[in-house]
Order: sequence, then C-alpha cells, then structure tokens
Amino acid sequence: MCNFESPIFKKMIKKLLIFCVVLISNATFAQLVVNELDADTPSTDVKEFIEIKSATPNFPLDGYVVVFFNGGSSGTSNISYLAIDLDGLVTDGNGNILLGNAQVSPSPSYLINSATIQNGPDAVAIYLGNADEFPTNTPASTTNLIDALVYSNNATTQATALMTALNETVSYNEAVNGTSNAPLQSIQRKADGTYEVKTPTPRANNDGSGIIYNGISTSFSLTPPFTEGQNLTVTFTTDTTVTSDLNLTFTLNNGTFTNADFSGNLSVTIPSGSNTGSTVIQLLNDGINDGDEVMKLVVGAVPSEFILLNNNISNRVNDINFVVASWGTPVSPTYTQVTSSAPVGYYNSLEGLSGANLKQAIQNIIADPAVVRAHNYGDIYEILRTADQNPANNNQVWLMYVEQGRSKLDQQYDNSIIGKWNREHIYCQSRGGFADGTSSNADGIDVWLPTSADDILAGHADAHHIRAEDGQENSSRNERNYGVDYNGPTGNSGSWHGDVARAIFYMCVRYNGLNVVDGNPSQNPDGYIGDLTTLLNWNHSDPSDDFEMNRNNYIYTWQVNRNPFIDYPDLADYIWGSRIGEVWHAPLSTNDVSELKVLMYPNPTSGSITINGVVNDGVIEIYNVTGQKVKTIAFNGQTALNLGLESGLYMVKITSDNKSTTRKLIIR
Repeated sequence: MCNFESPIFKKMIKKLLIFCVVLISNATFAQLVVNELDADTPSTDVKEFIEIKSATPNFPLDGYVVVFFNGGSSGTSNISYLAIDLDGLVTDGNGNILLGNAQVSPSPSYLINSATIQNGPDAVAIYLGNADEFPTNTPASTTNLIDALVYSNNATTQATALMTALNETVSYNEAVNGTSNAPLQSIQRKADGTYEVKTPTPRANNDGSGIIYNGISTSFSLTPPFTEGQNLTVTFTTDTTVTSDLNLTFTLNNGTFTNADFSGNLSVTIPSGSNTGSTVIQLLNDGINDGDEVMKLVVGAVPSEFILLNNNISNRVNDINFVVASWGTPVSPTYTQVTSSAPVGYYNSLEGLSGANLKQAIQNIIADPAVVRAHNYGDIYEILRTADQNPANNNQVWLMYVEQGRSKLDQQYDNSIIGKWNREHIYCQSRGGFADGTSSNADGIDVWLPTSADDILAGHADAHHIRAEDGQENSSRNERNYGVDYNGPTGNSGSWHGDVARAIFYMCVRYNGLNVVDGNPSQNPDGYIGDLTTLLNWNHSDPSDDFEMNRNNYIYTWQVNRNPFIDYPDLADYIWGSRIGEVWHAPLSTNDVSELKVLMYPNPTSGSITINGVVNDGVIEIYNVTGQKVKTIAFNGQTALNLGLESGLYMVKITSDNKSTTRKLIIR
C-alpha cells in the first residue's frame, strides 16, 4: 500500500510538479525573459537595474528567482553572488517589472543596493525556485533554468565558462559602441530573442510601444521594524506630477494587528501639480505584552494610468512590553541560575564506566526505545520558539551564529530567506543521511513515535541539534565542517562554539552511524563531520550556560531524553578527548542547587589549569590523596593557574557564591 503521507512520496510529487511547470514554461517559449540589463552605469553604479518581461501582462512571479553569477577564470568565478526571490511581485500591463537601485527612474518595484550588479564578464538568470536554493557560491547550471543573459562591458573578455554552464551561445557587450559608452547604454532584448545595446528604457517596452504608466511608490519615515509608541509617516510618490487630484486609500489591518493598534488618517490626496502626499500613523502602546505583530499596508484601486510599484507591504511592529528572563543570552552568559531537570538517578548507570562501555551506557539512556520519543520536522518550529527564546526578549528567538535576537514572527514561511529565521541542522542533513527523514506537518507534543539508536531518520527532527538561525547565514554554513572551514560570520564572538560541540557529541552517541572526526571530511560517505579537535576545544572555551541548560530542560519535555554533554560537558573528554579510557565519576548531582557549575581544564595537566564558569570571587582548595590540604588559592572570574604541585592525584574543591563543587585532578 502506498503511504501518501510519507516524506518520500511528498518529495516525489513535488519534483513531478516542478518538472511539469518547467515543461509548461518551456512550451510557452520561456514565460519570463531577461528583457533589459544595465550593469555598468555612470559614477558609483547607483542606477543599475534588471527588467524582466512576461509573455502575458500582470503575471504573478511567485516561485521564480533571479540569480546573478560571477564570470571569468578566478576561483570565485562561475558561481552565484546574489539571488532575489520574486515572490509577491507582479508584472505590469506591458508584462514588465523593474528591479534596480533607488536612483533608477522611473522607480523600480524591487530595490537592489547600489553597486551590487557586477559589470561583467558575468551572467544573470531566471530560475524556477527559491533564493535559499542558490546560496552564495552556487555553481551556474541549467537545472530549472527559465532564461539567462551572459554579458560583459568590454569587447575582449567573455564569460565562456558561464556560457557553457547556462547553455548560452552568445555573450553581449554593453560597450559595443565604444569602450567609454557602457555606462550610457543598456543591453535590451529584441522581438526575435536576440539583444542590442542602446539608451536605457527602464520599465518601458524596448521598442517604444505599450502603456506609459505613472508609478506610485510607498515609503515610510522610519526604518522597519517599527515599534509601539512611534509616529510613522506614510508617503506616496508618483513618477511624474499628477494633472488632477489623486485620491488614495489604504488599510493596515492584518491578523491580530487591528484598528486598536494604531490611529491616523488612512486616506491621502496627491494634489494636482504635485507628485507626493503623506499621512501620519501613530502606533499605539496598549501596555500589554501581546507579542510582536505585522502591519500590512494595502492600497486600494488606482486609476488605469497608474501602477502601484510596491503595494501589499508587510512590516513588523515590535511590542515594547516584552518579558526579560533572569538568565543571560549566550553573548552575556550566566551560570547556575537554571538547574538541570534530569530525574534523580538519570545518569547513575554511567558511574564507574570508561571507554566504549561509557559511550554505550550514555546511548542506552538517550536512545532508550521504551522511553525516548521521536517527533517530526514540522514540530521543530514550535519547539524552537520556546527552546531558543531570547532571554532578553520573550517575543524573539536567539539566532546562534549571528548572535542576535529576531522576532518569532520573522520565521521563514515562504521562499524569502532575507531577514528570516529558520531551522539549522548542526549535524547537517547531507552528512547525517537523514535528509527529509520526517514529515513537515506539525502534529504537536502529544503525537510521537518510539525510536531507537538505529532510527537515523529521527535525526532529521531531533531538536537537540537543531537551532534557530538567520536564513542567509544558514545557507552560508551549508554542510561546511566546523573550525577547519566554517567559523561563523565575520566579527562573531564564538558564543555558539560550545553549543555546537555538545550538539554534535550528542548526535554521535544518540545515533549509530554518526561520527565526529579530525580534519575536513568530504560529504561522502554519510556519517562523518569535523573537526573533532576544534570541537573538543570549543567544549572547554565556551562552557555550558543557563541558556543551554534551559534549552536542554525544555527539549526533554518533548523528546524525553537529554543532551548529557550539557549536563556534564566533561563527558566528551572521556569519550573522544584527553581522558579516553579513564573511569567516569559524576562530580555531583545536577539536581543539587548547591553545586557550582564550572569547567576545570586541562585534566590531566602538567601543572596549569583554567577555571571557567565563575563570574565572581572564588576559592580553590586542593587536597592530596591522604586528605591533607596542600594549597588554597583565591581568584576572581575565569582564571588560569600554575599550581606548582608534584605529580599525583588530588581533589580540588572550588567555591563561589556559597556554592561549591569537587573534582579529581591528575598532575602528570
């Protein structure tokens, strides 16, 4: 019997639908084409644009994406540098839509930052798909390709490799009438499908025919997102002055954002002889934390000689009455405020074990088929909204790599990844062999399946290694190995390093067939991720904090298993690190509120140790095997100490803030 709800079946149907759409698109001689491109413009490239044309007017562009590719022969060539989702955009009565810089006239329907479109030799292509399928450095290909234009701004250099990759036989030169003329010309499509170079004609038919519209653009006095209590000026501007009064009406209501959330006039008149009109909207503060909301500006019908360039504009309105947790964010961490919710005796079976026996005992706990529950990928968003909640603002999730909060409302629902957050697999799907292993239909905490250590597909939706992340950064990480290849965006502080390490350690014990190894392993075979040395170091340099412990506690309520490397980070050293083969003894019960949560490393040591996790004054007392105190050291915060002790076994008691912990220490 066919399982119509299985992820494999759904994926097959999706591919068939895409294939059918591609066939239809090809049968209609490419429903969309690159109609005009002006990449090389005067001065600092502030008038770049691309114009797309549809075979039929007023054509919705949902499901299409424009991708720009580098050309040439360097290591950064023949790969993408920009992808723009066209969802929500519609061509005009001429079948045209303009995407370009803010200084392009007439105004574009979609703004591209100045000096973004490269002069060439390069290419631009229209694909059936989404921007997240074309992260930076995606190779050019003909898969789902609708149309492409390969171009240059000089007569001597062509992007020949891009021509091959995109199956194009011609590269068009924007400087065809002279090397100095490229900034004054654009590449324009002719009726026969070839291109010519002449004076730019943005948002107009290249042959001079068609309707000449007066475009209406909408702008705001404030940069979104907006905030309760602000006064917001909404301005409407036409390309050219109007010859009679133009009356515009609009709405702002959207879901929970209603008339109670704002005040102001929703009608604007652009008087005859002018090209602008505005109104002031006050965003009201109701004094209640009812969450962030989305305001959607929708302009009503306009006269036939006008077009709305950027209608249906959604902007978030942040609630200023958010709740702040008692513990810190990962960049301002706190320790010991959140205690483990592990049941009494949860880890008792680990006592006195070492090596493979210790690893197996951990797996017996966290993959116990009689206890542990498997959920699906659709549930992950609900889990992350609580597990990854920003301690500084309960209306946000904390984005791991970029180290910032983002409104829960900015979850990626559609094809756009810009400014959105989505689900990042720390042990990436392509390496784990569990891609699309569970359903994308959320069914809640009370619907689950039993699982086991061999149930690798459950890793697709295991929340212990899935984090909220910025959509673009998620695409940038892709399947790159940590440390040796991926280290996060430039300027990040590494507050996520330990979180990543402990998530990977969990996955490599929870599921048979997953391994963490040294170096930069390639994708194949499945089941290998790196770099082990980096991750072991990160486990120490970024110790488990209250944010991570709270996350561990919440995921336990869904999956009924924990990440033991958050409860006891030192376990990683006993399985992969410097303490392989040593017998494990838990320092103290994680349920004891009097325990001081710290890291002491390296252990064994040649004489120096680092204490990490203490934020105030502390005291270290060191005892030899006969129980005699041999040293007392006062310290403050994270501290590196040269103990000056002889080789042997010692007990170290660390005390701070009326809490303490005792650890064994080996001096080599």
